[in-house]
Amino acid sequence: MRKRSMPLGKVYSLLEPGPVVLLSTAHQGKNNVMTMSWHTMMDFEPPLLGCVVSARNFSFTALRSTRQCVLNIPTREIAAQVVQCGNVSGRALDKFAAFGLMPMPASMVDAPLIAQCYASLECRAVDMRLVNRYNFFILEVVKAWIVSKCSNPQTLHHRGHGNFMIAGEAVKFPSKMK
Repeated sequence: MRKRSMPLGKVYSLLEPGPVVLLSTAHQGKNNVMTMSWHTMMDFEPPLLGCVVSARNFSFTALRSTRQCVLNIPTREIAAQVVQCGNVSGRALDKFAAFGLMPMPASMVDAPLIAQCYASLECRAVDMRLVNRYNFFILEVVKAWIVSKCSNPQTLHHRGHGNFMIAGEAVKFPSKMK
């Protein structure tokens, strides 16, 4: 196979980690939701995640102040709302109302779950040392919720510049992992 040079600014489109998520926060009496794709698993038990939230995002201040959020995992059915949430700021807009998303109370954090998402992970920020330099939060999942009837969710995966893939066929290979 012949390879060609690729602009370094597009490398992320090759390595986007996992599904696009909707990060929900609650701060000063206001719920907000933002679309996010820059996240990674860091440990299994307790589950630790790392994520980047730009300081320009309205959700950054809420997450930094409260140290709580919910990572909601949407599927193809609400792709339009997911994209819309990523294209506007919550500073002057209630994105839940504007895009027909239904907040649900969480059990361990103040931020809401999103009813239309097939899974929701209640999180607490447990390490803030990389926030000032890289906007990188380390989150511990303290409660996880999943829709039991959804065995092969068609999650969204961001490829950059408005391009997405939808998760497809599930395959299984032998593994010695626990």
